[in-house]
Amino acid sequence: MSNLDNMLQKAITSIPECVAAGYVDLSSGMLLGIKSVDSHPNSVVELLAAATADLFQGPNVQAIEKLFRSARGVAEDGQHYFQEVIVNSENLIHVFLRGKKQEQVACFVCRKGANLGMVLTKARMSMPEIEMSL
Repeated sequence: MSNLDNMLQKAITSIPECVAAGYVDLSSGMLLGIKSVDSHPNSVVELLAAATADLFQGPNVQAIEKLFRSARGVAEDGQHYFQEVIVNSENLIHVFLRGKKQEQVACFVCRKGANLGMVLTKARMSMPEIEMSL
């Protein structure tokens, strides 16, 4: 098991009601690692990286960020405005956190009954170890 896999597994055990964790490289569009307490169809796993890239760097998101920078008089410096995204589905909480290097995103999936504040706190706390594992 790779060090990234170990850190994703550690995150799953520390984040309340967490059932899956993944790490996506936005520049290559690759899923670098995934851990889950359940098995998921390959079709779902394969789409995770693409969906995450669209969520953080899709054409509409890039257009919004460009407008924000222009309106604020900020130069194009590679920094992104969208750092965290939370998606509540029917039964789950999906938390996406952009890494400090801006090119990777961690994805955490928790059961809907989890305390969102604790999920965010523990997910944020897990990021430095996940990022250093590469």
